[in-house]
Amino acid sequence: MFKFLKEKIKNAVSKLSSKIEEEGEEEIKEEAIEKPKEKGFFAKLKETFVGKESPVPEKEEKKISKEEIVPEHKKEAEIKKEHRKIEEKKEKVELKKREEKLAEKIKEAPKEAVKKEAEKKEEYKEPLFKKEEIPKKEEEAEVIKEIPEEKKGFFAKLKEKIITKKINESQFDEMFWELEVALLENSVAVEVIEKIKFDLKKDLVDKPILRGKIEETISDSLRKAIIDLFDVEKIDFIKEIKNKKPFVVCFFGINGSGKTTTIAKIVKLLQDNKISCVLAASDTFRAAAIDQLQQHANKLGVAMVKHDYGADPAAVAFDAIKKAESKGIDVVLIDTAGRMHSNVNLMDEMKKIIRVAKPDLKIFVGESITGNDCVEQAQKFNESVGLDGIILSKADVDEKGGAAISISYVTKKPIIFIGTGQRYDDLKEFNPQTIIESLGL
Repeated sequence: MFKFLKEKIKNAVSKLSSKIEEEGEEEIKEEAIEKPKEKGFFAKLKETFVGKESPVPEKEEKKISKEEIVPEHKKEAEIKKEHRKIEEKKEKVELKKREEKLAEKIKEAPKEAVKKEAEKKEEYKEPLFKKEEIPKKEEEAEVIKEIPEEKKGFFAKLKEKIITKKINESQFDEMFWELEVALLENSVAVEVIEKIKFDLKKDLVDKPILRGKIEETISDSLRKAIIDLFDVEKIDFIKEIKNKKPFVVCFFGINGSGKTTTIAKIVKLLQDNKISCVLAASDTFRAAAIDQLQQHANKLGVAMVKHDYGADPAAVAFDAIKKAESKGIDVVLIDTAGRMHSNVNLMDEMKKIIRVAKPDLKIFVGESITGNDCVEQAQKFNESVGLDGIILSKADVDEKGGAAISISYVTKKPIIFIGTGQRYDDLKEFNPQTIIESLGL
């Protein structure tokens, strides 16, 4: 199911994540080139105490005696000693300030607070700068650890860019094109594509995305966006039927949508739940329509009310309801003639059936494989009669899935069942998770 759309979405998501990765790599390269290399700590320290070396003219070369030559490692040791003395002075000044502040707090604080502050005093005596011994040539040589700065340095920022990626709105619009084309090719309605785009933009634009999980993040956002398309009030078919007796259900759709076969599947579902029903052959327009429904009724062992071809469909429905009332039958299922939404006369006839039968549930049966046509038909029927729910037939051979994704969002009506084959048992209660699994998300 939805094999073609699944492949298209997979390729589009893969390309989208690749583009985001490539954008990030280019930004990292540009920043690494533009940012000059900063001097290290010891290089700055050496410059402070020794000063920059000034070039000496070749002619005025100064002769240095052997006594004046000092080994390089001894010079570094002396520099480090000087630095340590300065830091120790800073440490004493800072410690003194803290002790003065503590003394002021002790005067003002209650006794309990004094006790707590006094305990903390010992912590203040710890050196501000920790020293760490490392292997050295000279005894005096030490390495003083630097206190990390609060602001992020160049390499910290570069690291952040390497592990995460942010995309702006214009980049997203450009990158979404691949996915948009994939959805259009598979008959997903334009308003649904806009909704998916809006949801993805909200989740992805200007948000840090881990580079190793870009494709996973996009797939998760797409999954969430598609599930949100089915955020309409659901119908528990069996539970609804038990609320009234007889419960009248009327089925609508165009020619060849699988309406009559779907009604037969509903009969089998009701029988499995110990619910009795009667069929109303209100399709008096199409040749052999009554005979087709009669064959299903005979196979399933249920009663059917019928008139001659050309008779008033509303009258057939009325008679079936009266029979259900007299015989104590639970449900009346009304089969109507297939009609195009553009045929005014047939649409008026359908409205008459509704006025007479007063159905408790009006269901549109559409072919999943017709994509956007199915969605448009459902819209028109909904405008004419006010649908309550939708059944999608032939979903098992639908490789695109555009109708299944779009129809509920466009009509604001729930999908109750999907047809998955030609047998009476091939009717499944709709679950959005089935769509997600079929798309490989």
